[in-house]
Amino acid sequence: MIHKSLPCPIFLPVIAKYMTEEQKDKLKETILRELNIVDNYIRELTEFCKPIAPECALGDLARFELMHDQSSYEKRLHEAKRRKTRLQYALSRIDTEDFCECEECGEEIPFARLELMPESRLCINCAHQTKR
Repeated sequence: MIHKSLPCPIFLPVIAKYMTEEQKDKLKETILRELNIVDNYIRELTEFCKPIAPECALGDLARFELMHDQSSYEKRLHEAKRRKTRLQYALSRIDTEDFCECEECGEEIPFARLELMPESRLCINCAHQTKR
């Protein structure tokens, strides 16, 4: 008697639960490089955010434009400081077991995502859901 066989199980590629030491080293280099870039950017923005001297001979329109630009620089400075904090946090956690796990769902964050955004704490799906 011939029995119908059960469907063949589908084998999906196993995703490494933890990064290799080589990947960690590469990611550490990326974070340190990004921190250097962000530090330089913060220094530049800090210069642009200095108050406009009242004795500076500017017309009302020019002063208004400078104040508007300064507000834009202050927003960029705030974001740069936030990114620096996130990068420092990532660097401090890189050697922990759960570093590459999504803080929302627990799934592994792909290494390619961490290479592009080493401060990522969410997988792509959870990041998209958070932005909605």
